[in-house]
Amino acid sequence: APGVFQLASLLVELDSSDEASRILCADALYQMGRGEEAHKMLSLALSRNPQRAPVLARLALLQLKRGFVHDGNQLLKRLIRIGDSSCLLPILDIFQDEDRKLLQSHCHWRALAILKGKQEG
Repeated sequence: APGVFQLASLLVELDSSDEASRILCADALYQMGRGEEAHKMLSLALSRNPQRAPVLARLALLQLKRGFVHDGNQLLKRLIRIGDSSCLLPILDIFQDEDRKLLQSHCHWRALAILKGKQEG
């Protein structure tokens, strides 16, 4: 991860508008346990392109990991509205096992709450 971070950082310096390099840099920061820095980098990428599904998915996980469930839910809703959830599978390879379980559990309980609400309505 440190080597990937160094390479991605150089690519960002060469072209600050390159979103793929920013995402790669954020992924490397996440792998190195520097979630706050990854969050800042992804937030900047999202401000430039608010409909970018891979960025939304990564930010949702980071928000859930930080305990900001409402914010994580809002990001997941935006991701669903965009209709591009194909980015989730490759991202799951990047997430640490405990974070994959957190996301899975959160989505499972949230889906159950939605279904329960519809049944009661």
